[in-house]
Amino acid sequence: NMFLLGLIAFAFSIPVFGGLLPNIPLGGRIVNGVDTTIQQHPHQVSLQTNDGRHFCGGSIIAEDIILTAAHCMQVFEAHEFKVRLGASKYNMGGELVAVKSFKSHDNYNPNTKINDVALVKLASPVRESKNVRYIPLVEKTPVTGTTAVVTGWGTTCFITCDLSENLQEVEVDILDYKTCASSDYGYGSDVKETMVCAYAVDQGACQGDSGGPLVVDDKLVGVVSWGAGCAAPGFPGVYADIASVRGWIEKTSKEM
Repeated sequence: NMFLLGLIAFAFSIPVFGGLLPNIPLGGRIVNGVDTTIQQHPHQVSLQTNDGRHFCGGSIIAEDIILTAAHCMQVFEAHEFKVRLGASKYNMGGELVAVKSFKSHDNYNPNTKINDVALVKLASPVRESKNVRYIPLVEKTPVTGTTAVVTGWGTTCFITCDLSENLQEVEVDILDYKTCASSDYGYGSDVKETMVCAYAVDQGACQGDSGGPLVVDDKLVGVVSWGAGCAAPGFPGVYADIASVRGWIEKTSKEM
């Protein structure tokens, strides 16, 4: 029951974004993550309501453009949220910048989570520094087995725990969409071509915040999209595949 799940998540203050198979709400989480710093992940940003509630992650890809998940944008107007950049803690430090506009992928489907990316245009540009760095987009999706890193402020345990105040990171292994959609894993045909998966074997890790980055060799490979929860065997985190939507990102960011 979607309403009941929403109530449960609300009761435990979990951000209800992301989905299971792929449209049941799920809060982004990093389980067994380790504390990290913004200097190590200077592309990471926090999307937060005007009253300071972190609801999704994102990545800065140009001086005034943030890349996040389209499903993060479904309930907001541009004036209702801000972006914190250059901060290891989502609730303090760095720069808090207003939003001018945002645009979700034209072919985003909220039920299937196909093309689950959106661009946010900042009201003012942000310069690069040791704490803020525009991240380049990968041109080709890395092969299955490649080590990647996912970061975010997702809750550090399941259901009953709150957001981690400090930025967390977890190492995961890439699974290409064909492998992820195979009978070796539990999603089947719900995993589409515009998606890439990542899995932390024996680590009980989940995807990070919805909208947050999946990174290989300092390039953005994926955007946290959906998944079946924490430490569920055979159910990797599913991400929007940057290589598949790179053309749209580059074109749209110039038009905004």
